Amino acid sequence: MAEVVLFAAVLALFGLAYWLSTGSDDDNGGGGLMQPVLVPIRVNRRSS
Repeated sequence: MAEVVLFAAVLALFGLAYWLSTGSDDDNGGGGLMQPVLVPIRVNRRSS
């Protein structure tokens, strides 16, 4: 029984490591949180 639990834990750790390594969003490959896009904003420099 202990071997089955240990095997499941090791399998879960490998699965988690794989999921975290492929699910990174720093390459903007789509999905997940994306980097913000800077949008230019017009500013009136005249003071009234």
